[in-house]
Amino acid sequence: MKLDVIKLDAGKAGSIDLSDEIFGLEPRADILHRVVRWQRARAQAGTHSVLGRSEVSYSTKKIYRQKGTGGARHGSKKAPIFRHGGVYKGPTPRSHAHDLTKKFRALGLKHALSAKAKAGELVVLDTAEMAEAKTSLLAKAAKELGWKRVLVIDGAEVNDNFARAARNLEGVDVLPSIGANVYDILKRDTLVLTKAGVEALEARLK
Repeated sequence: MKLDVIKLDAGKAGSIDLSDEIFGLEPRADILHRVVRWQRARAQAGTHSVLGRSEVSYSTKKIYRQKGTGGARHGSKKAPIFRHGGVYKGPTPRSHAHDLTKKFRALGLKHALSAKAKAGELVVLDTAEMAEAKTSLLAKAAKELGWKRVLVIDGAEVNDNFARAARNLEGVDVLPSIGANVYDILKRDTLVLTKAGVEALEARLK
């Protein structure tokens, strides 16, 4: 697959050959769904908690005599049926993460990249570098290029000036190639890869 390479000022910078094994697959929603679910489950805090019968603060004294009340025979105010009593089998802190093989995760990333390429939402940038870290300059460039919700993936390292300029810019996110993931790619309208980013991803996914 051949794609045009552009510069940050919208000028042309030649073309690039993209691997069909990574960018030319027929996207499968089931694979993408499984990988996104795996990512979101790992990110879930799992800190939900309630007080059980042994944790609520009440006296352990028997609340009234056993016989003669005409009511049920209760011995503790901590019972779940009472207001402010302990919760029965309520949520406790736990991890929501589940396993997914490395091969399947890599396959999911390939399908996410292929989905963007097929939808025409993939842009290859010559370099994501700026002489000075000015948000206004990057905002102007993004507007001229028609970028609204965009993810920029660079090579092994992100240019400091570019990252600082993008930091305060709504809708522009920057990641190094090692941080490329299915959820962030699918969440944005446009995926921008630098030439260094393409090389790093192809080396990672081969």
